[in-house]
Amino acid sequence: MSKILFVVTGADHWTLADGTKHPTGFWAEEAVAPYQAFKAAGHEIVVATPGGVVPTVDRGSLAPEVNGGQENADRIAAALAGFSELRSPVELDEVDLDDYAAVFYPGGHGPMEDLAVHPGSGRLLTRALESGKPLGVVCHAPAALLAATRADGTNVFAGYDVAAFTNAEETQAGFADKAKWLLQDRLTEAGVNVRVGEPWVPNVVVDRNLVTGQNPASSAPLAAELLGKLA
Repeated sequence: MSKILFVVTGADHWTLADGTKHPTGFWAEEAVAPYQAFKAAGHEIVVATPGGVVPTVDRGSLAPEVNGGQENADRIAAALAGFSELRSPVELDEVDLDDYAAVFYPGGHGPMEDLAVHPGSGRLLTRALESGKPLGVVCHAPAALLAATRADGTNVFAGYDVAAFTNAEETQAGFADKAKWLLQDRLTEAGVNVRVGEPWVPNVVVDRNLVTGQNPASSAPLAAELLGKLA
């Protein structure tokens, strides 16, 4: 089968408005659910990060209270331990899109720190969008779309419908009043149409080759949509 590129944050913290560095990284479920779906379908996974650093999991994403209980938290942790590709990432700036059939970005607060301002990621997203290849982005990872700009400063995703972590969810998570900026607001300012669903409920939006999900619960249905585009 074909290769799917996972672009994962290399950040291990998120700098808040007061300068505090909040420990974070990628969100476990958002990496694990698509990984398992893609592998089950026979696809090869390659992980890329800024600088080729081994990505950090947000420890909070392994807690029972965000995984529907201890049993599922243990399942997620075990699946993450088996995600061996995370331990040998390639340098994001050296990725050749031609080598991959699809691109996927998991979230966590990490992308708010690095991928939102990473030129190489922005160029990759632009190429992926223009190529017509399936492109999946979930939760906080749509922050990476902010770096995909043209020479005149306009965003290549302007006019696209997307799902992304909402202001309401950030408020309920306790970070809305601490963040430098909110994802829903910044995407809207860039001309991206954020289609807001109910907090914490799966919400997947498909616009041409772009498939986006609002929150961790959207990860599995997003992966199914992406696989449908690969079929």
